[in-house]
Amino acid sequence: MSERTVFFISDQTGVTAETLGHSLLTQFDGQNFRQVTLPFIDSDDKAHEAVGKIDAAAADSEHRPIVFSTLVQDEFRAILKEADGLHMDIFDVFLDPLENELGQKSTQTAGRAHGMSDIESYMKRIEATNFALANDDGGVDRNYEKADVVLIGVSRSGKTPTCLYLALQYGVYAANYPLTDEDFDTGSLPKMLRDQKHKLFGLTIAPTRLQQIRRERRALGKYSSAQQVRYELRETEKLFKRFSIPYVDTTEFSIEEISSRILDSTGVERRVRP
Repeated sequence: MSERTVFFISDQTGVTAETLGHSLLTQFDGQNFRQVTLPFIDSDDKAHEAVGKIDAAAADSEHRPIVFSTLVQDEFRAILKEADGLHMDIFDVFLDPLENELGQKSTQTAGRAHGMSDIESYMKRIEATNFALANDDGGVDRNYEKADVVLIGVSRSGKTPTCLYLALQYGVYAANYPLTDEDFDTGSLPKMLRDQKHKLFGLTIAPTRLQQIRRERRALGKYSSAQQVRYELRETEKLFKRFSIPYVDTTEFSIEEISSRILDSTGVERRVRP
């Protein structure tokens, strides 16, 4: 199968171009993409250099490259369009209709989406991230009264990355607690969790997937055995049902999807918008 080169071009980090581009590319099965990100294109020279890289990729392949661009300034966008590729200019698609509808020209200010232009939002993300780290896996703080949501589940079910994503993306104060054999033996939850029951949300996962993940971390011993994995997951779901805790199976979901389902189910308010 031939390879198709995809460029993500931005005057800042490239996160927006990558996010939209990846979302679109996932709709095409069987395609082999070589992905190249060119961030911080903020001068004529850098724009021409990007054109040179796109043209070189076109010359080396039977297919022209696909270019996802979020360049804001018209002069850089004009230079980029000289390149030999299929251009998917996000600002062309969305800004012109918005300008017409709002009766106002856009500011063409770079860095508004992911920069430091909103210090308050940035600080909320940092504070939420510090909270998530301090309260990871039942951490020493256990400041659950301050949490917006407390994720519970067995080890390696996706609690930590989900908490960090909620914090970094939305400024949500997310803590997590790992369910252990002690909890399963008592058939109950620690008092500190019962006191915050309205904040609890559970994560579970398919036994085969959990075993695979645990084997990558610790191949030998009880921790990654099929018997232990099945036992923990069975007892976990019993606790979820006993305490009427909403939960989601993370097996087939990305961190983004898990986070979205948590926010939708709990009604937790996003402190900041991405």
